[in-house]
Formats: sequence, structure tokens, C-alpha cells
Amino acid sequence: MPIDKEFLDILACPVCREPFQYREKDGKEQLVCTGCKRVFPIEDGIPVLLPNAGVVEK
Repeated sequence: MPIDKEFLDILACPVCREPFQYREKDGKEQLVCTGCKRVFPIEDGIPVLLPNAGVVEK
């Protein structure tokens, strides 16, 4: 289930403070930072926004 748009609008990357985009990839929900391109997992409907949880995609 995608994240509610209003909730997504108030979230910001903990590293660079840019907004997120929601996506599903390989059956997993993720938030992708529009600035630094870090990918943060969503586990059981809860975004894991710890700075060390984000992985930079290549």
C-alpha cells in the first residue's frame, strides 16, 4: 500500500533535507530522495529514515 500523499509531502531526507518519491521495486516499498538519491526502506508501512539506513543507488 503506497504511502499517503499528505504524509509523503511532509517527509524529508534526513541527510540532505530534500523531498522523497515513493516507489516499489522488487516487491519492496521504498522512498527515494530526489536530492542525494539515497533509497530508504519502508518496513511494515513505516519508513526507516535513519541516515545509515539509506543506500545511494548507482
